[in-house]
Formats: sequence, structure tokens, C-alpha cells
Amino acid sequence: MIQRVQTIFLFLIVVAMGIALSNPIWEKMGTQSLETAKLTALQYTQQRAVAPQAGVPSQSIPVTFEVSVWYLGLLIGLVALSSLYAIFQFKNRLTQTALCAVNALMLTSIMGIILYRTLYAGKEFGNPSDQGTFLTGFYAIVGALLFNALANRFIRRDEKLVRGSDRLR
Repeated sequence: MIQRVQTIFLFLIVVAMGIALSNPIWEKMGTQSLETAKLTALQYTQQRAVAPQAGVPSQSIPVTFEVSVWYLGLLIGLVALSSLYAIFQFKNRLTQTALCAVNALMLTSIMGIILYRTLYAGKEFGNPSDQGTFLTGFYAIVGALLFNALANRFIRRDEKLVRGSDRLR
């Protein structure tokens, strides 16, 4: 039966991963007005203001430095695809449980990558005591972790109910 509670939570994981792919995850402002650092699901971008050279008007020139973090986007996409596949495995609750365990591992690695990029690698940018602000994409991933735990709980509860009814027959 596809209309179970865990189906809603698995679908919410897919929605949360779509939000995480399309929205920025983290942002930090630098010490000057033109300096920013931003992390999205596909790239880490730093924009720094370069001091003007002699004979040039005194405007700062922004220089952008980009690092591809395609593996973060790939993991987010894999979580969405495995959750979507788990929705249609409603007849096999053990497969759904295994997919939720794989999702938990991938979501934990996503959080590890994000925290490394923001708290460790992003610390060198701007003010070291300011850790930046987490944005919509980050909170979507946190929500996906919560939805995954709830989906796993309801899948296990259904399995326990089925095993209990088989014992009574």
C-alpha cells in the first residue's frame, strides 16, 4: 500500500533534496563590503576585493575563486533517487529499511562535507571567529535527516505489526 505514513516522509526527503540542490547552503561575509563566500550543492565560491594598483582609481576590484564540489550534488541526488525508489518498494519493507539505512549514511556524509567546508575550510576567509550563516539548503538537509529517521521508524513499526499478525495465525 503506497498510502502509508512512511511514503509521505520518503517523499518529503525527495522534496528536501530538491530544495538543497536549488538553494544556497551557506554564506559568509568578509571584512570588506565586496568579500563573500558561498556554498551551494555544486560549488564553493569566494569573492575577494583586490586592492587597486598605482595609477588606477581607488575602487576595489572583486576577484572570484570557485571550487567545484560536484560530489556534494551527486550525494544529494543519490539520496533523492534512493528515497524515490524506496517509495515504490512498499511491498518489501526490509528493502525499504535498507534504503533508509543507506540514506542515513549518505546524509551523514553530506553533513560532514558541509561542516568541513563551512567550519574548517571557510574559517580562513574573513573574520575567523564568524562562522557564517547557514541558509535554506542546509536546513533542508537537516529536515531530510529527520524525515529519514521518521520513515525508518514507521517502516519498522509496520514490519513489527505484520510479524505479530503472522504469529497469531
